[in-house]
Amino acid sequence: MNKPIIRTERQREIYLNGFAGVHSQIPIDWHKLEEKARKLMSAEAFAYIAGGAGLESTVVSNRSAFEKYNIVPRMLRDVSQRDASVELFGQKFSSPLILSPVGVLEMVHPEADVAVGKAAAAGNVPYIFSNQASKPMEEVAAAMGMGTRWFQLYWSKSNDLVASLVERAEKCGCLAIAVTLDTTLLGWRTRDLDIAYLPFLEGKGIAQYTSDPVFQRLMDEPDLSAPPSQKITIDSLAGLIKMVRAYPGNGFISKLRSGRPVKAVRKFTAIYSNPALTWSDLAFLRKHTKLPILVKGILHPDDAKLAMDHGIDGIIVSNHGGRQVDGAISTFEALPGIVKAVSGQVPVLMDSGIRGGADMFKALALGAKAVCVGRPYVYGLTIAGEAGVGEVIQNLLTDFDLTMGLAGCRTIAEINSETLVRS
Repeated sequence: MNKPIIRTERQREIYLNGFAGVHSQIPIDWHKLEEKARKLMSAEAFAYIAGGAGLESTVVSNRSAFEKYNIVPRMLRDVSQRDASVELFGQKFSSPLILSPVGVLEMVHPEADVAVGKAAAAGNVPYIFSNQASKPMEEVAAAMGMGTRWFQLYWSKSNDLVASLVERAEKCGCLAIAVTLDTTLLGWRTRDLDIAYLPFLEGKGIAQYTSDPVFQRLMDEPDLSAPPSQKITIDSLAGLIKMVRAYPGNGFISKLRSGRPVKAVRKFTAIYSNPALTWSDLAFLRKHTKLPILVKGILHPDDAKLAMDHGIDGIIVSNHGGRQVDGAISTFEALPGIVKAVSGQVPVLMDSGIRGGADMFKALALGAKAVCVGRPYVYGLTIAGEAGVGEVIQNLLTDFDLTMGLAGCRTIAEINSETLVRS
């Protein structure tokens, strides 16, 4: 991942292609990108990907917070050669961009996580596998070759399952575990609720579970919390068909008769989240992996300190893209306080709201070591699969590289608080 990449070639390529009458399917402008993807998605998929909690004020503030700071460019500093590389956990990356975990990608493209993994590997960008993936982590890892991957962990009610997922992540070459802390309960997601749709009930987004030996064992345990009786309708039958089709294996009738697709969904919905978790539970994870552990979802400086007290190796400042708590602090506003609390002892990353190179620059200037991006690459996946994800990656990195050079910065170390001023 140390090979230098000339990002400005991407800009030149776009203009030369345009001169020849060739235009990309992937819009450069963020709003046009989202709108084009929306038109290609089902209503259920767009609600799930784009929506936020409640009035979606957190989604809005994740973007508006960036306007509170302005970049102050410096002149005549010889920016002909620029180095955007960063180092995390002893590994050097060619840029500070990481792809965030996004679940249920089969809603937007059949190749789902595999397409994203291939594009990430081709673009020298690390990819955090989603715990709610549509493809098992082993399949995505194989498709990525030597590409860098981490694993996002949702801590279920079964510690045996947690240990199994982490063990599998290690075996398939993941280099870090990012534990998502902000989804011990599912947020009040208005768009999803208005259409009464949850993809997991159709067996979507649970490939990490159905491919896990511990989860398969848990499926055979007695179901102590019987689900409420449900009226059989055409819609519920259609949902059952989708559930069976989503379950791994061949033969629709044999899968239906086995009852395992229904068992899988019931077991998943019963155990996927664990609101009883406390800081002391992190010791269990440390016993089961030697990989660096990051906690994702930190917004308060005191929680950052508690994370370090419990041996955590890194922090991802995140509010889940505004999908969990309506009216929560934006990640960009939370970032400086957490960077100060951490005081350089562990790396601080940031996600939620990054949409362009200037956003990446500002986050790094306020102390983030890297930034994570989710929705933009999902829209690229929707429009053009692997190639679409690859273009979104290259567009973001080229925008960042140009912003860096035009601001007078030759290295990431030169992007600091002196490059910004409050509006």
